[in-house]
Amino acid sequence: MKKSIQLLSALLVLCGLGACNKYLDIIPDNIATIDYAFRLRSTAERYLFTCYSYLPALGAFETNPANAAGDEFWLVPTSGSNAWKIARGNQNKASSYMNYWQGNNGGKDLYQAIRECNIFLDNVEIVPDMQEDEKARWTAEAKFLKAYFHFWLFRMYGPIALIKENIPVDAGADKVYPVRSPVDTCVNYMVQLLDEALPDLPDKIENEVSELGRVTKAIDLSLKAQILVTAASPLFNGNPDYTGYKDPEGNLLFSAAADPGKWERAAAACKAAVEYCEAQGYHLYRFDPAFFQHTISDTTRIKMNIRNAICEKWNPEVIWGNTNSLAGSIQAQATPRGLDPTKTANGGTQGNIAPPLKIAEMFYSNHGVPITEDKTWSYADRFKLRKVTAEYKYNLEEGYTTASLNFDREPRYYADLGFDGSIWYGQGRFDDDDNLFFVSSKKGQPATAQNQGSYSVTGYWPKKLVNFNNVIGDGSTYTIQTYPWPMMRLADLYLLYAEAQNEVNGPGQEVYRYVDSIRARAGLESVVSSWQNYSRNPTKYTTKDGMREIIHRERLIEMAFEGSRYWDLLRWKEATAELNKPITGWDLDQEDAAAYYRERVLFNQSFSTRNYLWPLPESELLSNKRMNQNPGW
Repeated sequence: MKKSIQLLSALLVLCGLGACNKYLDIIPDNIATIDYAFRLRSTAERYLFTCYSYLPALGAFETNPANAAGDEFWLVPTSGSNAWKIARGNQNKASSYMNYWQGNNGGKDLYQAIRECNIFLDNVEIVPDMQEDEKARWTAEAKFLKAYFHFWLFRMYGPIALIKENIPVDAGADKVYPVRSPVDTCVNYMVQLLDEALPDLPDKIENEVSELGRVTKAIDLSLKAQILVTAASPLFNGNPDYTGYKDPEGNLLFSAAADPGKWERAAAACKAAVEYCEAQGYHLYRFDPAFFQHTISDTTRIKMNIRNAICEKWNPEVIWGNTNSLAGSIQAQATPRGLDPTKTANGGTQGNIAPPLKIAEMFYSNHGVPITEDKTWSYADRFKLRKVTAEYKYNLEEGYTTASLNFDREPRYYADLGFDGSIWYGQGRFDDDDNLFFVSSKKGQPATAQNQGSYSVTGYWPKKLVNFNNVIGDGSTYTIQTYPWPMMRLADLYLLYAEAQNEVNGPGQEVYRYVDSIRARAGLESVVSSWQNYSRNPTKYTTKDGMREIIHRERLIEMAFEGSRYWDLLRWKEATAELNKPITGWDLDQEDAAAYYRERVLFNQSFSTRNYLWPLPESELLSNKRMNQNPGW
């Protein structure tokens, strides 16, 4: 048996597979050996699934750090979310929150996950009852997972220790205590693993329902594209904030100057991923009313394009759905308690994750440009009251009085957000002209605060995450149609490609093509048409800097509430601007509309340069003198 095997880890894994009792009956003296896990195909497969189980559960609000560590959601004061403590400026090195380095305070131990992958890779060849092609596939899956876990750590901590193989029990101190590798070395190793895995992965999983969620070539290529775009971005590509930053042994951890070649490499990876995915039949989701028995307007159909791209399981846009992370509880947290005014006592709908007002302002006008740029849209009058007329009835409740901010916005605004006066399509009511649910959330109304934990602190809800087929029942029943969390969808990949292409060649037809395809699905005109006709800056799209700003905004809107905003703001080095703005919402304590629609400050966020990289746990540095802390911590 190899000396690198960690017996305790192996025993815990087998216990987790329900094999402990039988195992202890077989092995003399109750001494665990890893051989047992690889004696049969069935137990080896369980070990592989154990490796999968370490994937961060991004479909649950509390276990996706990007949900609450930034500014995309704000929570009720009673919340104990570890990630939200980061957003409130309480991250620390002594007992860090969402600690994925060691696995505590809301984080999983991803170095343990990497060690499990290494054990699998060291031993899969000895499994007797397997075909060689199946061993090759499982090896490829483990290599992919190993790359993903390294990427997750890299995105948080920057230069990390690469665990290429497990440490023998008799290893010297130079092996027991690893060093951090420079950024470029980290990136190259992750890409190497993905390249090694690619040939032995299946093209696509279509007929084997039990295998949905397992790694494919499309997933592998998409992760490679994401890694290389991240590596080419300002945080990791010649960042002057880290000039001269070295480890304790004098090794530079960041490159001193930005390398344009990194964007070229990223663009090539994105192009390869896009072309491969399209060849496999992936395409942007569009709701087809021909297969729907209810009567809906074009306005609602476009909103369903957007909502169902997330909530319809295994739709043709989802490249990677995580079956280990079903979106269930997050839907209850995103649905207003009191959405159905006859069931305000139903505690199944919690409605306690709240997008701030600045997120609402982020979405475009109905002309597809920012509301601060649209020459036909009065930003100064956004808080003034308006009464809803018939032309707005599929987005807003006719006859209701709400803020001007909620009028004449793009379809994604109404698909993604619920707010006072907004139509909430579905939840058991499906005909557009059949008394659809709408939100009423001023003090004393059905969707107002029901208790200390079940309300939106800003007056907005992330409707995008809620399956329209959910039904609010009697008592505390809320029937939720769960879906595997979309780790990667084609719209994400399109925007990564457009971003990389713009950085390499500047704006052009290849850049516009992929951005415009997403805009068209959302019912918007092209970038060129929208900016030429409606923007106060009509030539913005013609320069690399201007198009970069457009792509960034498009990405923040299209990927809203999916766990991308936080990481994007970091890699773009835009967090020092965005995460120092106040968190605001409506004045929830007011019954009168004029008083309710006043902007109220909930919290003044503070983000400094040191926050771009998370602190390494202090206990790690106390035991390993070959590592040092991230700058500023």
